[in-house]
Amino acid sequence: MKKKRKVILVIRDGWGYRKEKLKNAIFEAITPVTDKLMREYPNVLINTSGSSVGLPDGYQGNSEVGHMTIGSGRIIYSSLERINHSIKDKSFFKNIELVGAINNCKKNKSNLHIFGLIQVEGVHSHINHLFALLELCKKEKFFDVLIHVITDGRDSPVNDSLKNIKLLKEKIEEVGVGKVVSVSGRYYTMDRNKRWERTKLSYDCIVEGKCLEEFDNIINIVKKCHKDGETDEFIKPRKVVGYKGIEDGDSVIFFNYRTDRTRQLTQAICEPDFKGFSRDIKKVYYVGMTSYYKSDNFKVAFKDLEIKNILGEVISKNGLRQLRISETEKYAHVTFFFNSQIEKPFLGEDRILIQSPMIATYDLKPEMSVFEISKKLVKEIKSEKYDFIVTNLVNCDMVGHTGDINAILKAINSVDKATGEIVSAGLESGYDIMIFADHGNCEDYSKKWMTSHTINPVPLIFISNDLKSVMLKSGCGLSNIAPTVLGLMGLDIPKEMGGESLIEKK
Repeated sequence: MKKKRKVILVIRDGWGYRKEKLKNAIFEAITPVTDKLMREYPNVLINTSGSSVGLPDGYQGNSEVGHMTIGSGRIIYSSLERINHSIKDKSFFKNIELVGAINNCKKNKSNLHIFGLIQVEGVHSHINHLFALLELCKKEKFFDVLIHVITDGRDSPVNDSLKNIKLLKEKIEEVGVGKVVSVSGRYYTMDRNKRWERTKLSYDCIVEGKCLEEFDNIINIVKKCHKDGETDEFIKPRKVVGYKGIEDGDSVIFFNYRTDRTRQLTQAICEPDFKGFSRDIKKVYYVGMTSYYKSDNFKVAFKDLEIKNILGEVISKNGLRQLRISETEKYAHVTFFFNSQIEKPFLGEDRILIQSPMIATYDLKPEMSVFEISKKLVKEIKSEKYDFIVTNLVNCDMVGHTGDINAILKAINSVDKATGEIVSAGLESGYDIMIFADHGNCEDYSKKWMTSHTINPVPLIFISNDLKSVMLKSGCGLSNIAPTVLGLMGLDIPKEMGGESLIEKK
């Protein structure tokens, strides 16, 4: 019988590797713990972007696909790739829910509202999917289409929106469909931290047609925002002159496919028992591009794939206990996404949520809640209740997105210190520990205001009391983590997991 071992995964979000030392915050930061671990334990670079996580080649990884790849132990065809493929094979233009939204408008002589993040990076959405929706409307000979632009500045350069808005205007002119009626930064429209005052500003603008400022030309108003210091992420919701909001009988299509930053606005529009803020619910035909959460109150264009025998499920079926712990910003990732978008915990799976700081931007508190996480996690490790533990230390990503280099250096140092506390407790309690990231971020600020993820590999460190001399395979990715965990724990690796263990067989 195989010896059963206990394992901890420490996912240091945004801690990537870049050979060049110039403009590399990971290299510049003070990280004595990580430096020592890299010297004393086996380590290897793993891939976290492009085809290694089910994205097109050259696309930066993100926390959603990263955690799904880690937790499932396989490369899953991403929502981006699924939708791209449907456009290519023309099934997109027959999608029953998308066509249904248009037919609802024809029946009610009403408007179709399309909103989503205007980006080409493919993290939450893709502008080509918006273009395909406009093509669909043209094909269906429907022209009462109102577009609500959400600007990025987080996964993209901070003021890159004008380029994409110009592409959108060109597409509108080409197909003869669509009118831009509102613009807002993702900070407001795509909040995921229950900062309902942000969501309400977007809701009031998009749904009620109420906001502090109107415009007659989207390019001019965005230029004005930039001039006044409002970068794309933080553009306050504004509407075009004359726009009156969403009416009963209208249809809505939210074309973001990543689920975590679509929920709050969707809940505000669709759910009768919503309690985030007071509003009058509209009777609309609402379509989400993917299943943002389980509900009968909106339609889903691209339904979830069924993924069997994932890591958490296998551990649970073997009667073992597991813990997931992070702060608010990445709690969904170590639970919902790690479990392949299954909301309910598996039998024997406990979850601990630590509140993220309630501040405007995380450069104001670079340590965020990492020391609260490490303190609680050390206590749980020492209890020796759990066979498997997953934590996400969010700072390098969340502070990395601010572009404030001094804050980023403090964030990296905080994560390094917390890592030391976790590793010390883990080794003392007999755990094997893998430290790695789901994608890079902080290792590259070579471009001005670079706040996005990277396509760089990330370092993985394997820490153990008695396996210090193991050899780790090169050229692997996040899909190899789950098979490695199961191998260490003495559990059979399911045939559905396409990856193999990172540890070389002797």
